[in-house]
Amino acid sequence: MQIVVRLDVMLALRKMRSRELAERIGITEQNLSLLKSGKVKGIRFETLAKICDVLECQPGDLLEAVDDTPAD
Repeated sequence: MQIVVRLDVMLALRKMRSRELAERIGITEQNLSLLKSGKVKGIRFETLAKICDVLECQPGDLLEAVDDTPAD
């Protein structure tokens, strides 16, 4: 099982650009881009809470567990 980041979907639904979100939560656009692409090993709960506050969503709206075992 792997965790997939759906931040890009939520940004599109909220009609918000990555740059605006990065500014509002106090991280760099580069770090936000890494988070969106799933290339990070973890995220601080404080950062996740700020993202959820700005986007008015729940952590489950941003993160999804996906079964990565091959189907037989």
